Amino acid sequence: MFLRQNNTIKWRLLGVATIVTAVLCAAGIAWFDRPLFLFMRQFDCAAFRVMAHIFQAKAWLIVTAILVGMFYIKKALKSKPKFRNDRNRFSLVTFYADFLQKTKTSYAFFIFCSIVSACLVTGVIKIVVGRARPIFYEALGLTGFFPFNTEWAFNSMPSGHTTATFAALVMMGMLAPKIKWFTWTLAITVGLSRVAVGAHWPTDVLIGAFVGMVMADFVKATLKKYLI
Repeated sequence: MFLRQNNTIKWRLLGVATIVTAVLCAAGIAWFDRPLFLFMRQFDCAAFRVMAHIFQAKAWLIVTAILVGMFYIKKALKSKPKFRNDRNRFSLVTFYADFLQKTKTSYAFFIFCSIVSACLVTGVIKIVVGRARPIFYEALGLTGFFPFNTEWAFNSMPSGHTTATFAALVMMGMLAPKIKWFTWTLAITVGLSRVAVGAHWPTDVLIGAFVGMVMADFVKATLKKYLI
């Protein structure tokens, strides 16, 4: 979304999008988060709850890590893996360099890096912001922010499921443009499902989607520039 065909960032567009997202987020917290949350809760269903398990960040990381490993094994069968350095001694550095060399062009590697980067950013934001999850609103009518909190109940913003899913699926769409319509549709559906099941506020999903998109662009631009 913020990446040119030559894999450079559209900084002006990114700046405008950041401002718009921040304004929408502020408006949501002050005005539309609660009514939109209550409206979306009407659409809670079994399918959305299944999505909560399938599209969690851990699941994305495990699946893509396995795919990267499989890609390395496939390459290693054609070209022997390197475990030893120039002194003919076992070296993790040598193995890592060989692993990177063999996997850096795979789609799985791009997607994995996108998810990892997005999750790291999300983890920091969650702790710093410390937003109370909607469960407090539904049970007690309470909302609020408790900065620098590591408790799950106060790590609502942004949505981790949404961030990881957008990071993965937006990257897929960039690598395989023909399926972009599907990846974007699925990513948006997952985001909406997080509100419907009562796990997040709408603005949690908005920020998560934005972080996921931006990190996918940054990772692709960085990998293309320095590794490929």
